[in-house]
Amino acid sequence: MDQKTLTDYIIQKYQEDEQVMIQLFVQWCQHHEIDPFTLYQQAYPTQPINEAIKQIVDNNEPMDLDIDSGTLIEILQLFGNDDLAYVVSEATNKLS
Repeated sequence: MDQKTLTDYIIQKYQEDEQVMIQLFVQWCQHHEIDPFTLYQQAYPTQPINEAIKQIVDNNEPMDLDIDSGTLIEILQLFGNDDLAYVVSEATNKLS
């Protein structure tokens, strides 16, 4: 595999994994009856509405999957979404 093909493959896999992360975030929010846009806005108040979240919310088929809050927080941190992970953590504490 040449360098360009390898680089393209890595980018594609990262983007696919990022979509899964967003899907899990949206699913977690829906399971806990929390608006994902509100949480995202709390974490990133200067950013516009996240189009990836909007697309998943608009096209999301409900999954019968209960995502553990700790797991979601770890996944968000893995992708560098520390601010969102913090907001999810605070929301989790309010749910308890």
